[in-house]
Amino acid sequence: MANERISVIKVRETLMVTMPADPDDSTITALQEEVLQAMARYEASGLILDISAVETMDSFFARTVVETTRMVELMGGKTVIAGMRPSVAITATQLGFTFGNTKTALDVDYALDLLGDRHPRRPGHGR
Repeated sequence: MANERISVIKVRETLMVTMPADPDDSTITALQEEVLQAMARYEASGLILDISAVETMDSFFARTVVETTRMVELMGGKTVIAGMRPSVAITATQLGFTFGNTKTALDVDYALDLLGDRHPRRPGHGR
């Protein structure tokens, strides 16, 4: 059932995944497996993990996200975590998690900019 809640979408050379609002452990584990399989299948160069719907993060979720970003890096990709809510950032910090070389972005548009998968916005355009 967990796999039904996860979709990995390829946009150019980037994989995009939107995490459901209240992921359970099996969903989080399935996410990691789906992402790694898609990285190999599509030879993707990047991953955007959109967690904007997530309101709380437990230690298993945080640890799995960190592990997944490291695994993506080992496979030659870069990860950007997009849409982190303040409450999730506070929890991740309190749990002592660091995301290493993984970049974060306020939204998916900016995440695409960070991965270089589209032309950056010109001053005065966008937001």
